[in-house]
Amino acid sequence: MSTAVTTSDPERTGPVGPVGPLDRLRALYGERRLAAEYPVVPGLLAELAQPDDGLAQLSRAGRLLAKVAPEDIVERHPGVVPATIAVTGHGTIDGLTAPLTAELARHGIPLRVRVGDHDSWLRDLQDTGSDLYAPGTELALCLLDAQIVFDELPLPWGTEDVARTAAGKLDLLDGLAARYDEHGTGTLVLNTLPLLPQHTQQLVDHRSRTELSIIWREFNVGLLRLAAAHPRLHVVDLEPLIAEGGPVRDPRLAAYAKVHLGEEVLARYARQAGHLLRTLRGRAKKVLVLDLDNTLWDGILGDDGPDGIAAATTYRGEAFGRFQRVVKQIGGQGVLLAVCSKNDREPVLDVLRDHPDMTLREADFVRISADWEPKDGNIRAIAARLNLGTDSFVFADDSTFERGLVAATLPEVAVIGLDEEPALHIDRLLADGWFDVRELTTEDRGRAVQYLQEAERQDLQQAAGSMEEYLRALDVRVEVAAVRDHEVGRVAQITLRTNQFNLTTRRLQAPDVRERLDSPDHLVLAVRSRDRFGDNGVVGALFAHREDEALRIDNMLLSCRVFARGIEQATIAALLEHAVDSGAAEVRASYRPTAKNHKVRDFYPSLGFEQAAESADGTIEFRHPLTRLPEVPGHMTLDAAIRGGTG
Repeated sequence: MSTAVTTSDPERTGPVGPVGPLDRLRALYGERRLAAEYPVVPGLLAELAQPDDGLAQLSRAGRLLAKVAPEDIVERHPGVVPATIAVTGHGTIDGLTAPLTAELARHGIPLRVRVGDHDSWLRDLQDTGSDLYAPGTELALCLLDAQIVFDELPLPWGTEDVARTAAGKLDLLDGLAARYDEHGTGTLVLNTLPLLPQHTQQLVDHRSRTELSIIWREFNVGLLRLAAAHPRLHVVDLEPLIAEGGPVRDPRLAAYAKVHLGEEVLARYARQAGHLLRTLRGRAKKVLVLDLDNTLWDGILGDDGPDGIAAATTYRGEAFGRFQRVVKQIGGQGVLLAVCSKNDREPVLDVLRDHPDMTLREADFVRISADWEPKDGNIRAIAARLNLGTDSFVFADDSTFERGLVAATLPEVAVIGLDEEPALHIDRLLADGWFDVRELTTEDRGRAVQYLQEAERQDLQQAAGSMEEYLRALDVRVEVAAVRDHEVGRVAQITLRTNQFNLTTRRLQAPDVRERLDSPDHLVLAVRSRDRFGDNGVVGALFAHREDEALRIDNMLLSCRVFARGIEQATIAALLEHAVDSGAAEVRASYRPTAKNHKVRDFYPSLGFEQAAESADGTIEFRHPLTRLPEVPGHMTLDAAIRGGTG
């Protein structure tokens, strides 16, 4: 579609040609409608991110978006939650604001940014009263460069001087990260430091240059290892970002303005920061839906037949084969794979079962939708079958029409554009880290098997004469007990990624779970389940603490995979019995409504809780007098071992 517009953008006035996404953003800005139309911004930025110069265009868009106050956006769209990010560094870092604003806006997140003074990184990390430590700061970005080492070397210097100074800096950063673990509330982000030719070539002999490179790599490895030692620390490795292209910095800006990291590196860093924040908010995608023709294989099955398609034996086919291997690699780490293709079902199944070129087989997919119905409807059907929201989906297709249809009707689905060049498929798939998680858990690795088991449960339910008969045949067994050390990451993940059965939507990182687990006043319970089809692992969590003479439930969460089996009732029954045994006068709880948890609004009243109050934001307070406790559903076996939370 091509339209002419006139925009009042002070930077660009008068008639313009075909309207692209950047033009539309400029027009919205000129008309002072960016805040009002903020929900359309992610879609426009997704279009901008596709071309080769997408990073530069996103930075331009970010400069416009940075002029819009987050408060104006929230006022018009109360469901939007801004991110507060504090930025500090060694050199001049003002150039990060625009790309960071755009990258967060791609995910529907307005940015509140607090940029520290020039070269204030050490002071900011040492001062627990700085913005890095302020309550509500989600990311504390500390941008460093090689000059923090080289500026402290004597003249002349040798490799032994670099080794000594670098070791001192590593010890310093280790201590500062420990300080943030203790006093910070967000995630501290450091980065590896690029070694430049201007550093290595100051040494005139090749042996010393080699030694310097070894020292520097060991220093960066040490930085990366700090992330494993400090739960609130994340380290961005700049080496892969620099390898994608573009100079590390402009020598003139570095010399005169102390800009030690250039625009392109900052833009790529901003993208990583956006991915990290999305991950920390529990918004990782769960399902990858793939087209088949010219997406997973070269050719069109309906026209060319199985002998006419390739994913290995031809020049182009090998590129599709490499793509299939990457998809299988992702699937092996808990990403659910599904097919949505306009094809006849039986020929598709024959190819996935028997074609010699295929790396991906029928068993790799949790759902295979092959028919001639519109793809947006089929994606909705896949989501319903998996009991997941479509906002958990990523859709990859080579057809502009199909991508446009899904983007228009299911804007919450992330759409990946695959074109006629299969060699680019892998880069396009991986570019946005849609499936990134902070820590891969045992449940993640077994997720595909669990959803295949879920299909068997659905078959049993359809064959049963009633829900009661189905549940008895399922033989559900539930364990409610304290979170074990190796489950902390999984429980944190549940708080971040569970939206439907989430009573208060309080999101916790692993250090937050650990802090509560170590407190004698708190209960941190894992809910584990299994049945005749297999072990579901940790499917839920419950947080509580002592409040005067009462026990306060801070939150309860349950995976959508195990809804409607009575597990939630059994968990609360076990907690209430523990409250009686520990001498609590009553149990208090609250429900905070969101767009996705309305189904559990009546959960507490259904178990004997009485409404005590309701606040202006819709949060409802409940109390249970502990005079009559709910029973454990008769079709299940409960094993409860609850200790603690008694003050």
